[in-house]
Amino acid sequence: MQRICAGKRVCRFLLSACRVSPLVGLPAGEGWAYGYDAIGSHEKVSAVCSGTGQTLIQPVLDNQIEFKQQWGAPKVDLSLEATVELIRDAFTSAGERDIYTGDFVEICKITKDGVDVEEFQLKLD
Repeated sequence: MQRICAGKRVCRFLLSACRVSPLVGLPAGEGWAYGYDAIGSHEKVSAVCSGTGQTLIQPVLDNQIEFKQQWGAPKVDLSLEATVELIRDAFTSAGERDIYTGDFVEICKITKDGVDVEEFQLKLD
């Protein structure tokens, strides 16, 4: 995806239209996400999002998962269910404030037993 988007740099409209999604992996049993943009810049993080609701969701993830701006607070690992609940809450809030956030979120839970995909409805109207 990075090469496809970077190859379109001559036309900024195509570049901005190229959807850029985070990549997630489990190297050596430790989960990480890689956020990157259409130019090819990337960063290894523990939480990342993309899309029109990013400005609403990313600060919540930074605060609740990476404990940014919480000086002296003990860093604790969230359980799978607590993480899923945080994602539901963040996307619900973004969906109420951003008209371009879709009608549902696909939450993929990756564990040693495989991948479980859950569809969480945001807009029920």
